[in-house]
Amino acid sequence: SAAEGKIGQATSDLKAAEEAKEQLKQDLASHEASRADAKAALAEATALREKEAAVYAKDSSEHKTNVAALGKAVGALEKGMTGFLQTSAGAKLRQLTVDMDLSAADRDIMSAFLSEGASQGYAPASGQIVGILNQMKDTMEKDLADMTAAEEAAIKNFEELSAAKTKESEANGAAIEAKTERQGKVGLEIVALKEDLDDTSKGMADDKNFLADLDKNCATKKQEWEERSRTRAD
Repeated sequence: SAAEGKIGQATSDLKAAEEAKEQLKQDLASHEASRADAKAALAEATALREKEAAVYAKDSSEHKTNVAALGKAVGALEKGMTGFLQTSAGAKLRQLTVDMDLSAADRDIMSAFLSEGASQGYAPASGQIVGILNQMKDTMEKDLADMTAAEEAAIKNFEELSAAKTKESEANGAAIEAKTERQGKVGLEIVALKEDLDDTSKGMADDKNFLADLDKNCATKKQEWEERSRTRAD
């Protein structure tokens, strides 16, 4: 019957809608997790980038100060001046002689110069001191250049990762918004389908009861007619 066909279709539609709702539920959970992961990865990368930037700022500042100190020392010695050894520049030079990777011979030459140079004056033979200082300066400048290149590469990598994770987070956010809306609509469809299925089922049951009553009444009327007919015949 038409009612049975409608019930069959409504049942099929209801099953499909409930499966769609369950799939949307799973999709939303997946999108929520993916968005959370993207945000967490970005937060972690941002914290690391800030830490790296702080380290670079400190180290590069120290290197620039050291390069400047070495440059002043070379300029002063080339003019035959050693008075700077009594200043903070001299103290910095002493520190670098200890901290930097120098050969044993160069370190001995520098140590002797730093301890005796101020009292004995700048001897022409100490031209090799200028050579050592220039090597120290070149090394420090190369380290600073490498450090700066690494920082610039780290900034580029962070910007690329940040853009990718932001895009990923926004895409999942858009999917969450769209599927949440769709989930709401499917929920309403399910309610409507259940009501329609219930109404149709009740209507079909009422129709069957009506037809059963009709058949019963017809049988009763037929029996009564037959009895009346027999009575007349008698």
